[in-house]
Amino acid sequence: MDDIRALSAQLAQDPGSLIFLRLGEALRRKSQLDAALRVAINGLERHPHLADAHDLYARVLTDKHDYERAFDEWDMAVRIAPNHTGALKGLAFLYFKVGDLAQAEAHLEAARRVEPDDPSLEQAFAMIRGGGEAAPAPSPPPAATAPHPLDETRVFAGLEGANEGLLLIDGAGRVLGGALRDASGANVTDAVAAYLAGVSQEAARTAKLLGLGAWNGLSAEGQHGNVHLGQPAPDALLLVVRDRGMPLGRLAILAQRATILARRWLERQGGGGA
Repeated sequence: MDDIRALSAQLAQDPGSLIFLRLGEALRRKSQLDAALRVAINGLERHPHLADAHDLYARVLTDKHDYERAFDEWDMAVRIAPNHTGALKGLAFLYFKVGDLAQAEAHLEAARRVEPDDPSLEQAFAMIRGGGEAAPAPSPPPAATAPHPLDETRVFAGLEGANEGLLLIDGAGRVLGGALRDASGANVTDAVAAYLAGVSQEAARTAKLLGLGAWNGLSAEGQHGNVHLGQPAPDALLLVVRDRGMPLGRLAILAQRATILARRWLERQGGGGA
């Protein structure tokens, strides 16, 4: 507890410090999961491209049995740092939970190439090959019913709030996934999609004129809500809409996860939303 107090004091003095990683892990190990979750989210808002931050968030989510969101976070960590062994072992654990032993073993193999002397990996391989019930991941949560495999036919399957405020379109404005409603509940999906057609080219042209390089996304605050527009593929746009209660930093994290799912779905369709 003294360590937690000391780490909390250090983080309060320097909110941008990476000390949040140690504090979040200490809280997690003390089973103070709500506090650990707040620390992880605040850290991610300040360091959205830090693989260790996504790894911490995934560990806390796993302890809370939120396996689908944990998958997204570990997947993001590996995309940022392909040799992140913690994330690789975490993904192996989740694949093991849903019965995909081939993928679990493949991720453990990738982790072993990075850390060949890690004894926990051999234990995990033994569990998988022996069909044991123990989980091949560091600090696994208590046994729980395995979640159903992700529905790969839906673009945003498994994402928090996947049924609202998300829209994926191709360059011509064709709706590929998601839906939008206005404040009265009316469906405005097609109208917004048509309006966004061509926005990608305009954004690229503007960024070039301003000397900003390639554009990746933009966020905006509105009177009644906040929006984030991203580009998961060269000829696809992703719009994420949330009420003003969600800070732009948290919106950016949600948009990152939605972008990963959209990009993965587009790749399965043959790429690019064509």
